[in-house]
Amino acid sequence: MKQTKDKNYAFRISEKDLNTIKRKANKAKMSVTDYITKSALDKEIIIIDGLPDIVSQLKKIGNNLNQLTMLSHQGVINTVKLDETEESLTAIYWKINELTKAVDDSGSV
Repeated sequence: MKQTKDKNYAFRISEKDLNTIKRKANKAKMSVTDYITKSALDKEIIIIDGLPDIVSQLKKIGNNLNQLTMLSHQGVINTVKLDETEESLTAIYWKINELTKAVDDSGSV
């Protein structure tokens, strides 16, 4: 259940620090309020750069596999060479593995 935010709190901050917080909150796709609250309550915020690229690659591979499956069911093709697909999936696996290790090394998840 989401907590009601019923209190306002003002504090002074340098423009440089505020801009840094805004940039980090934006990068985390969070509001500044949520970012500061989670940071202050010792809830570590982990930002994984490059994840949208990996998801995009996986979607493309999935689309290609769906097309190949349809062609196979239609009898248009009988054999498919999937060496490039296997290489792409292996590369994606290793990228995800690296990201997971980076998250684990930071002491969370």
